[in-house]
Amino acid sequence: MGLGLPLTGAGAAASGRAAAYIGACEEDRMSQPLPEKAADTSPENPWPVRLLSMKIADYVDKMSVLWVEGQVVQLNRRPGAGTAYLTLRDPDVDMSLSVSIRVTALDAMVTPLSQGARVVLQAKPEFWTGRGALMLDARQIRPVGVGELLARIEYLKANLTAEGLFGVDRKKPLPFLPRRIGLICGRASAAEKDVVENARRRWPTTQFAIRPVAVQGTSAVEEVIAALRELDAEPDVDVIVIARGGGSVEDLLAFSNEALVRAVAGTRTPVVSAIGHDVDTPLLDFVADVRASTPTDAAKLVVPDAEAEHRLVSGARERVCRALTTRLEAERRQLVTLRSRPVLADPTAYVRAQRESVDALRHRATRHLTMTVARETDRIGHLASQVRLLSPQSTLDRGYAIVTDPDGVVVRDSVDVAVDDLLRIQVARGDFAVRALGRPDGADA
Repeated sequence: MGLGLPLTGAGAAASGRAAAYIGACEEDRMSQPLPEKAADTSPENPWPVRLLSMKIADYVDKMSVLWVEGQVVQLNRRPGAGTAYLTLRDPDVDMSLSVSIRVTALDAMVTPLSQGARVVLQAKPEFWTGRGALMLDARQIRPVGVGELLARIEYLKANLTAEGLFGVDRKKPLPFLPRRIGLICGRASAAEKDVVENARRRWPTTQFAIRPVAVQGTSAVEEVIAALRELDAEPDVDVIVIARGGGSVEDLLAFSNEALVRAVAGTRTPVVSAIGHDVDTPLLDFVADVRASTPTDAAKLVVPDAEAEHRLVSGARERVCRALTTRLEAERRQLVTLRSRPVLADPTAYVRAQRESVDALRHRATRHLTMTVARETDRIGHLASQVRLLSPQSTLDRGYAIVTDPDGVVVRDSVDVAVDDLLRIQVARGDFAVRALGRPDGADA
């Protein structure tokens, strides 16, 4: 049974029966024809592993020789061996293939092949049935030149620009004073030191959430994207800085990766790109909300200068104080000028003048009224005299009398009176009745 111990008695008999049964089952299954197609397999009639491996090997063997591009992440070249082995990785996703290549093809390269290099190679896919592994048998290998890399970056840049990922209207403003700054940078890198020290020199209480990642190589894109999403999910991180020191075009390729560019475009937090030096322009610079020429410049962009802000506040305070002082002095001078006027120097002068004017008007009105009353009194006296002179009473007072008949009609002619007529005589004081005896001329009535 594989334990190295001999079996005796009943155990040996049972083992013999089991072996015979298994052998009979194997013979019975082997007597059945295997399916020709994978779709015809079933639990009762499956393919053996070796048949599947051979089927895959036959399919792969029909593939033509092709050119493939990737990044060398591992190179194994033994001294004296005629074949070298390397691992070729897709720079955009975590996917790789093993490659075997003749040493003479490697020696034919102009520059020695190193890990991290971008290459294109001509290879024939092969499937190793023994290990169940897919490999590439490389025939030729060529490095991807800087010019070609730049051309591909420009092509990707044009496509992303057409999509609007680099539009100015998508840029988010930076906060005046962030609560925490997310920093994505290399492990123990000079870029981290530049950003942190310069930011805290400008604003000593600056808080950081630092995520050290690989900034070049095969895992750079994945680690930067993971750190970016982690910082973007933290509510107290108000700005994210992606910083890296300078380097060659190949070193900065990760920051022109399409997946990273789209990840930055999808963040809710403003992103500052601080990659390389001023002359370096990876695609991250175009999609970021703000581009910093260097990591030091990024620190200047994300936090204000405390001394400059203090000077600004002090200057504003001084200007406000000067403005208030000037305004108060002007108002004080105006008050002094107003108080120097006669009306304010002697506030009762105006009242006195108005009182004197009112008194003069009252005196004039009283005098005019008195004169008017006296004049009208005189006129009334004259009129009364005239009335008295013209009234019948005045005539009566002079000794005259008014004679009226019984009907009250004034007798103006003697012919209007007959003998024995009763007449009424009105004198100055009272009246009396008389009877006519005859006319003075002696005539009868």
